[in-house]
Amino acid sequence: MEKNWTEMNADEKQEVQFQKLLNPKDPEGNPLKFQSAEAQSNYKGSINRIKDAIQLKKIPDRVPVAIFPSMFPYINAGMTVEEAMYDYDKCTSAFNKFIEGIKPDMNIAASAPGPGKFYETIDYKLYKWPGHGVAPEHSYQAVEGEYMKAEEYDLLLMDPSFYFRNFYLPRVMGALQGFTMLPPFTGILEMYGLAFNFIPYALPPVQETYKRLFEAGAEALKWAMAMGASDMYLKSQGFPNILGGFTKAPFDVIGDTLRGTRGIMMDMYRQPDKLLKALDALVPIMIAMGVGASQQTGNPLIFIPLHKAADGFLSNEQFKKFYWPTFKQVLLGLIEGGCIPFPALEGSWTSRLEIIQDIPKGKTLWMVDQSDIAKAKKTLGKNACLAGNVPSSLLKLGTVQEVKDYCKKLIDTVGKGGGYIMSNGAFFDEAKPENVKAMVDFTKEYGVYK
Repeated sequence: MEKNWTEMNADEKQEVQFQKLLNPKDPEGNPLKFQSAEAQSNYKGSINRIKDAIQLKKIPDRVPVAIFPSMFPYINAGMTVEEAMYDYDKCTSAFNKFIEGIKPDMNIAASAPGPGKFYETIDYKLYKWPGHGVAPEHSYQAVEGEYMKAEEYDLLLMDPSFYFRNFYLPRVMGALQGFTMLPPFTGILEMYGLAFNFIPYALPPVQETYKRLFEAGAEALKWAMAMGASDMYLKSQGFPNILGGFTKAPFDVIGDTLRGTRGIMMDMYRQPDKLLKALDALVPIMIAMGVGASQQTGNPLIFIPLHKAADGFLSNEQFKKFYWPTFKQVLLGLIEGGCIPFPALEGSWTSRLEIIQDIPKGKTLWMVDQSDIAKAKKTLGKNACLAGNVPSSLLKLGTVQEVKDYCKKLIDTVGKGGGYIMSNGAFFDEAKPENVKAMVDFTKEYGVYK
């Protein structure tokens, strides 16, 4: 008798997700029709190659290679970033052409630009984007601020969903001001006072908020269908996307978009106990966010951008107290849920490597940007698969030969014995097309394990 999901251990859950990847279905639930037998072979070969590298169980046939671009596919196609955000057909067409041209083992879909019309509809204030505070040819920019006040920790701890709906979201989305008038759902009990709790839904500002929500939802669905069609097309051509969703480290949830960098740094000194309680409260929420996304997409990799713990942000003692404990809990929770955590060590994390190597073996993939990659291989790389370290500056300013030389060095050192995926170390907007292609082609030619 087959086990149900709750009876499976972490390895069994992860294998279920990989089997879904290896046997993709079309939108109607039927087996996906590949363009050719070669496309099907390439598709499955790429997934198994990446799986072997991540699990550290055996050396794959060659070093896998992935490309993680930001706006490059669209700029390279002669488009502005604004066009990519507002014209979904142009966006997906450019991305499809990009992937078909360089043929990586893994892509992360065409969703990086995001849906501009959706951001307009909700009056998004957390970012400026092309045509809305940023020039059409440039990428979007975060607008950091203290969107959660220092005195609001108790509100967040009491009911995170109520706090996000009534306080945080209206501050970062102008269209959601009506949410400030709504009562907490936990107060809607039995028949006594029930009607009073529904009165706010009759108020014009609340009704306007829901109207804008419906409009935003329709636009988000339109964008998601375009992204899904692109993803399905690329699969049929033999190019898998195994990125299943994303989540965040609890410290970054508060430090990025709630309290902001200045706010959370002050809280570490002025109210550390409340900060630590809030970090603990966010752990199950972040685990559920990642596991839920993986279940929905059928893909195991859960991307985790890491923003506030690179070298220089925190001392190692602060890192051990405020960042690592809850981040590690999220990693372990994702693994238990059948996911493969995919943290991105943005900037340099060289001073953290010996700390974060304390993780289950063969269960995670780490994107390495500017960290000492040789040290990363000796520490974190003992238990985890590493990816990246090809500098954006090299892809933009270097020669083809310089790119090949750098990739050779990575294969000879980090790729030795497996556990490495060639890729860029940080998301990039601009590069020489020939350099990007050289990274992929050279890895396939030179990175063969003997």
